[in-house]
Amino acid sequence: MPSSAQRPEPPYRQIVAEVRARILAGDLRPGDRVPSVREIARRWGVAVATATRVVATLRDEGLVETRVGAGTVVGALRSRTRPVAVPPPPGPRRAGVPRQALSLKRTLRAAIAIADTEGLDAVSMRRLAAEFGVGPMSLYRHVSSKEELVTRMTDEVFGEPELPVPGPDGWRAKLELISRLQWELCRRHLWLPRAVSFVRPSLAPNVMEHTEWTLRALDGLGLPMETRIREALTLPALVISVALSMADEAEAEQETGVTLDRWWLARRERADELLDSGRFPLLATLTGEEVPDVDGLFEYSLARHLDGFAALVERTRP
Repeated sequence: MPSSAQRPEPPYRQIVAEVRARILAGDLRPGDRVPSVREIARRWGVAVATATRVVATLRDEGLVETRVGAGTVVGALRSRTRPVAVPPPPGPRRAGVPRQALSLKRTLRAAIAIADTEGLDAVSMRRLAAEFGVGPMSLYRHVSSKEELVTRMTDEVFGEPELPVPGPDGWRAKLELISRLQWELCRRHLWLPRAVSFVRPSLAPNVMEHTEWTLRALDGLGLPMETRIREALTLPALVISVALSMADEAEAEQETGVTLDRWWLARRERADELLDSGRFPLLATLTGEEVPDVDGLFEYSLARHLDGFAALVERTRP
């Protein structure tokens, strides 16, 4: 192969170059929305992971920033006369930043703060290093990879609520309590549902403590351990499933700037057309008040699940 032959640039760099050129040319001005991850994936026909890398690279170059309610927008550029280069890694330590800033605890809280504001995809070693004014390699003394970082973030979050010992009287009251605690965690940290896996569970002590607490709540019911562990996994799976819808709506509102009420208003004519067609007579009787919000959906799902589990408990009793 001739020495002059070069590999083509990876797709994400080509997309970054296109968006960067539009920003530097003034086609996209400070405050203007840039394509979201989903829009990039659809418009350029790339995977979501590639689109996520595009947005992360543009953010690292200082070209874009994320604003709540507006999505990803063009940041304030100091100059448009020359391309913006990727900044070199920061120096050893920024003046005024204490060395204890690199402790694991502070690293995790910084990562959680980024994820709470911008989503889990915005969390990276480079981004955290920039927050502390250090080189990315400094963080590897505390976490070996982003996968480990997310595991530790999840564990840190699950350690926020204090689990009462022994808790309220009765197994049902205990399961309601642990479920609502986890629901509040998902409301507070919208990225959390995507960080929890029931197929490849993380060996995180605080997460495991929630499972252990749930198993203890089922003591004395005469249930085999197989049933108890399934319940201890099914209950948080219910919480996570409903919380994913809440997280998706928050992400959609952040990316588009369109609230759910405005989204429905824009589709009111089409909805009326479908309901007046006669194809959906039962749906047409709904007034809108019968459809619960996401909190109502969670409470209904939890209550009906526990009703079913109560029937199982009664069948198991001697």
